[in-house]
Amino acid sequence: MGDPAGIGPEIIAKALSRDDVRALCRPLVIGAAAVIRNAARFVNIGLDVRSIDNVADAVFAPNTIDVFELTSLHTSGQKGVTSLFDRAQGFEIGEVSAAAGHAAFEAVRVMIELAMSKQIDATVTAPIHKEALVAAGHHFPGHTEIFAHFTGTDDFTMMLAAGDFRVCHVSTHVSLRQACDAVTKHRVLKVIELADDACRKLGIARPKIGVAGLNPHASDGGLFGSEERDHIIPAIEAARAKGLTVEGPQPPDTFFAKGVAGAYDICVAMYHDQGHIPVKCKGFKFDARTNTWTDVRGINVSLGLPIIRTSVDHGTAFDQAGKGTASDASLIDAITYAAKLAAK
Repeated sequence: MGDPAGIGPEIIAKALSRDDVRALCRPLVIGAAAVIRNAARFVNIGLDVRSIDNVADAVFAPNTIDVFELTSLHTSGQKGVTSLFDRAQGFEIGEVSAAAGHAAFEAVRVMIELAMSKQIDATVTAPIHKEALVAAGHHFPGHTEIFAHFTGTDDFTMMLAAGDFRVCHVSTHVSLRQACDAVTKHRVLKVIELADDACRKLGIARPKIGVAGLNPHASDGGLFGSEERDHIIPAIEAARAKGLTVEGPQPPDTFFAKGVAGAYDICVAMYHDQGHIPVKCKGFKFDARTNTWTDVRGINVSLGLPIIRTSVDHGTAFDQAGKGTASDASLIDAITYAAKLAAK
């Protein structure tokens, strides 16, 4: 359900009221029924919200939202059914708090346990707030790292997608100085391989992969840096030797224009903003006259995990929380991707 003080519960209620979403999957919310009931009121949806403590008890009825309740039984191993939210000191909608951060973290952790034990087929995450997460004592930079930690995964990466435009990253939540050091032959090759595997799981028989350079003009033959010559080009050559279809390194300023136009099935970016900016330019629409986001499309997929994890590609939007106006478009896209991957 994401951070309960943000828009996550609201967009979940909206998405699960749609017949096309119900046709894709059997949805189960991990969180608190009280929070989802409140969110359903915000968005004026008259669905019944059921609290369960066992996946097998879900009914998946079209007029019902099943919520796997976070209780003391699930979060501390004690033989009790006290809600995590009853025991928390509370939180205010639209405000950063340790209580909300802890609840969001526990929802993710329990969901990973259910997926690892094969009680659920795929996981979809609503947004969490990193400051709230840290305030609760959980020092992870984001969802991807939480999933990697609790699944014991070392080689993983983030893939963003807006429609058929896909980007995965050599590094994400590190400083720009650290991002440059992360560009090694081993890491670039691993991300190319993860990108190829993700596309094949989406039904693309022979993915065409484009790779961005790190430096301006992809270093212009070594004039503006050595990373292309020493690491990126050797990684591309190694990937080709394995039979993968790879082009690059491409000058980043023109590369992503080609990617958005469909020149590649997936693009490999060298660091966080290099990959995030083109995806959000394609998927996010902002109206400067009204100072509002009119559409927010795009998703996040964690690659390399032993379980399926997709997510919205936006934040908690505390300024919109509780108003019932937040768009569920990105969440619907994330659910669609998760269902497609699970089917493969």
